[in-house]
Amino acid sequence: MKNIKKIIALSVISVTMSCGKTSEEKQNNTTKVTEKEPLNIIFMVGDGMGIPQVSSAFYFGEHTPNFKQFESIGLSRTSSTSHLITDSAAGATAFSTGEKTYKRAIGVSSDTIALPTILEQLKERGYQTGLISLTSITHATPAAYYAHVEDRDMHEEIAKQLVDAEVDFFAGGGKKYFRNREDGLHLYDSLKAKNYKLDTLELSKPDTARRNAYLLAEEGLPSKTEGRGDFLAEAAINGFNYFEANKKPFFMMIEGSYIDWGGHAKDDEMMIQEVLDFDKTIGVVLDFVKKHPNTLLVVTADHETGGVSIGKAYDESGKEIPQQVQVYFNTDQHSTELVPVFAKGQGEELFRGIYENNEIYHKLMQAINEN
Repeated sequence: MKNIKKIIALSVISVTMSCGKTSEEKQNNTTKVTEKEPLNIIFMVGDGMGIPQVSSAFYFGEHTPNFKQFESIGLSRTSSTSHLITDSAAGATAFSTGEKTYKRAIGVSSDTIALPTILEQLKERGYQTGLISLTSITHATPAAYYAHVEDRDMHEEIAKQLVDAEVDFFAGGGKKYFRNREDGLHLYDSLKAKNYKLDTLELSKPDTARRNAYLLAEEGLPSKTEGRGDFLAEAAINGFNYFEANKKPFFMMIEGSYIDWGGHAKDDEMMIQEVLDFDKTIGVVLDFVKKHPNTLLVVTADHETGGVSIGKAYDESGKEIPQQVQVYFNTDQHSTELVPVFAKGQGEELFRGIYENNEIYHKLMQAINEN
């Protein structure tokens, strides 16, 4: 009887020890621990893109929108600490730092204290970093990821901070803030001293052995209606090729900037074309996510612009056209509409529901830490 009890006890200990090593592999009496790959983060901002703007892709595009590929969808409330109706600076700072702040603030709290950004924090963890924008790379949305200033219009100081931030890959406009500056600094030379390949002419193939900077317009790039081409999608592909070659996890923010500008101008064609271009870029990014399951894509907006609605279309005689719709603008300014949040990949379920815009930062960090 004692022998039987002894055998049972040894069996229990053996099973317990075996269960405790479910994440390990035994090879030649040695134990190898299997670790998860770090999570890549791709964060896309459709500046000024509310639900009506997203809806326009379904009514004015020639193909099924890539927005339809998402199953995890939420809504975000965009107000800043100072205004119910926010701007891009406070909106992007909420995304980048997890803290709401006042209108026009870049990377600082309501009392102008610098806040660590997700880009800075992940860089410290060994992540590669990237920023893509159609506007100047010193504009509010990209700036909120690397700069800390009291006001969004401090472009020369923001440009200087970009050099110091050592972002691995960035593409956009803003040449004027890096040369012929009031302080006399020549930031092209400063970028080259930081081991950047600097291209001011075209979106050339990235140099995988160095950091890459593309400054391709004096301020912003052209809009789609001005003949921009596929810059946004091509820049995203260049960034992915660069990050993959270096075989390290990455964080990349991609901004579709001119959806907002179409709203401000009450230009329905510009707004529609910019949404369709953004949706096309989403398709490129989704293809990357499908091939790289250790990736999380989140697509959202900093605010809605134009108070847009999509309603009946009429011919010149005032008769309704049954199979057409039309874009209507309620204002040429931002609105306080809730904006959509789309997520795909590891941790996508965290982004369902309704929440404040600063919660998006915390959800991203949760997804990273749980991976």
